[in-house]
Amino acid sequence: MHASKGDHLVVHGRVVGTKDHVVEIVEVLGANGNPPYRVRDDKGHETIMSPGPDSVVDHRKASGRS
Repeated sequence: MHASKGDHLVVHGRVVGTKDHVVEIVEVLGANGNPPYRVRDDKGHETIMSPGPDSVVDHRKASGRS
């Protein structure tokens, strides 16, 4: 998995009917774009994530976010 600051991390819901969880990558802590990542959700909460196999990186940059 390779990501850059501003990419989105999408964690797919593991139960039918559960929405995907999408967060913005605000800092890449691993070498060469590898995890872990510091991420921010739409409510402004930040945490550090090491995504699992149910996650994908969306390389489209966030728009209108600071």
